[in-house]
Amino acid sequence: MNQNEKWNQRYSEMAEAGEPAKVLTDFSHLLPAEGIALDLACGLGANALFLARQGLTVQAWDTSQVALTKLQASAACQRLKIQTRQRDCEQHPPEPETLDVLVVSHFLYRPILNALVESLRPGGLIYYETHTLERPGHVTGPSNPDYLLKPGELLDVFGQLQVHTYREDGMVGDLQKGWRGKASIVASKAGSSPHFSQVITNLA
Repeated sequence: MNQNEKWNQRYSEMAEAGEPAKVLTDFSHLLPAEGIALDLACGLGANALFLARQGLTVQAWDTSQVALTKLQASAACQRLKIQTRQRDCEQHPPEPETLDVLVVSHFLYRPILNALVESLRPGGLIYYETHTLERPGHVTGPSNPDYLLKPGELLDVFGQLQVHTYREDGMVGDLQKGWRGKASIVASKAGSSPHFSQVITNLA
């Protein structure tokens, strides 16, 4: 079974998209009023559905056509418009300066991280949340370290951007409490987004 078949099988067994990434819902107030947003490696598209409800022009990419078909059905039920594309995100990351918002959750492929930064337009935002190498025994997640963030890795990768929020509880304190086994960041590219500028103009 190849990777595409594996993911198709997994998503065929899942009925619901689940909840959007915590970092996206907690910091949705940082989103622009309009613009192009991409849910990368979207799966069943919980992030894409959330972004569409905020009024953004949403694209959703994944290698699994099964997941994308289910996402389109969910979007139709909610009367939301989402452009889906079957795409190998590891081999074909987004093109430079094409996105106002990029959301990545539970996906990590280090060779394209620089390309993700480059995909942002001036003022564009990236929301990134995924599993960490350090986690208590009761927290589930991938076992392959290729898919797990090292301590502080998101800050290292996106350090050239303006960081608005970062969270990684790590392995200190009461390990039964807090947000364990994950890290998240919201950061923006230098420059002024035309969508933010338009909002300011309209308020003036």
